Amino acid sequence: MSKPKSTLFQVLFSLLMLTSLGAQAQSLKVGFTRIDYVVSQSPEAKEVTNQLNIQQAQAENELKRMQTEFQTKYSAYQSGVAQMTDVIRKDRETELQTLQTRIQQFSQTAQESLQAKYGQLMKPILTKIQQAIDTVALQNGYHYIINVTSNSDVLYAAEELNITDLVLKKMGITPGQNTDKPANTPSSVPTAPKAATPPKKK
Repeated sequence: MSKPKSTLFQVLFSLLMLTSLGAQAQSLKVGFTRIDYVVSQSPEAKEVTNQLNIQQAQAENELKRMQTEFQTKYSAYQSGVAQMTDVIRKDRETELQTLQTRIQQFSQTAQESLQAKYGQLMKPILTKIQQAIDTVALQNGYHYIINVTSNSDVLYAAEELNITDLVLKKMGITPGQNTDKPANTPSSVPTAPKAATPPKKK
């Protein structure tokens, strides 16, 4: 989930300062919510987490298998390189270098796939949340709704301006019913370790 940028709050702050100088300042109504908390309360979020964990575990297992294969073949190469002919040695070195490239490519592809899956699964959830926010804002006369997170630039917000519970109820969710952690952006698939380049026979 993308986090609100500082520039957004700077623009909004400037807007609020300008409007506060006008005759209509008192009619401007601003509220806030915590989208990460709303996501954590969504029943669909748990399924997203489960699917991402399964895909990540599969990718990690395959990567470990490939790394084990590389280490096994590399150890065999090291122990027998002194007795190999040039033709066999070059063949083994090419095989190792190809396998190492495959491992690196797989690690990158697996991570990109995981990120894409996260975006695909989260899109309908975020759309549903946005629709609930829009409805609550319209029904309660809000002009702006700010997403407040631990990394945002909002240093203080009066609790009576918090519409999070209203958003949850609009989505048919009882606030506080889910104590699970929200579906966060998936952590990285372990990258392929850099293996030593097979030594060249002199």
